Amino acid sequence: MQNLIDGRAIAAQVHAETTLRAAALLQRGVQPGIVFVRVGEDPASQVYVGMKERKARELQIRSETLVLPESTTERELLVLIRRLNADPSWHGILVQAPLPTHIRQAVIYAAVDPAKDVDGFHPANVGRLLLGDEGGFVPCTPAGVHQLLIRSHIPIQGAEVVVLGRGNIVGKPMASILLQKGRHANATVTVCHSATRDAAAHCRRADILVAAMGVPLFVKASMVKPGATVIDVGVNRVPDPDKPGATRLVGDVDFLKVQPIAGRITPNPGGVGPMTIAMLLANTVEAAERQSA
Repeated sequence: MQNLIDGRAIAAQVHAETTLRAAALLQRGVQPGIVFVRVGEDPASQVYVGMKERKARELQIRSETLVLPESTTERELLVLIRRLNADPSWHGILVQAPLPTHIRQAVIYAAVDPAKDVDGFHPANVGRLLLGDEGGFVPCTPAGVHQLLIRSHIPIQGAEVVVLGRGNIVGKPMASILLQKGRHANATVTVCHSATRDAAAHCRRADILVAAMGVPLFVKASMVKPGATVIDVGVNRVPDPDKPGATRLVGDVDFLKVQPIAGRITPNPGGVGPMTIAMLLANTVEAAERQSA
């Protein structure tokens, strides 16, 4: 399908650039390093962290996963983060979500050194993004979406963009990235959410539609302007009609019906997902470059 935006191919481009940057640091005696902290045995977290760690090693980035028991207290986790903050061999720290319910996620994210916050969730980095200060780190998934648009030569300046979802991980930072005054931005951004009246009407005006609501197959063909670019960020597990008792992953976009209408569209899987890891590791090398400067 000629209108597909191939996230795997674009992620490979980013990985190649990251590898070159990591190699340059190695020549100076600096090996970029990222440490993953996982609390408990959430199956999805195990898979995600494993994928990130394997790709890091492929790119000559030192990585390690610290696994803590589900019973770990918030105080114990904070003590570990302070130790990692002070360890110069780790340039990036990622605390994998979800955390156990007795640990406040916002407190943990705020405890990570902003200079090592390669996930871009520290309040200081969130503030830098809103201010247009390029000295911070941008959350990896919206940063990955931005790269998909840029490297696919999708016009952003002046475009009507609709972001479906106002979450802190994708929706809000995505809107902030695209409305900045600068290169590869300057869009007119509308954010739709659960209280939006007639979200479909907003979507039909969009030149670029970013779906990040977490609602399976929410975006229907009737909601998409012909020729629009459609980016599907959603990851939803639903019953598999072909396999009783089994489940399958679908996005927020009804891909098979929307694809013939869209000008460009991301598949799911194979669209946004690979870019999230690519931007995480690019941020890690960026952190190492800054800390070793």
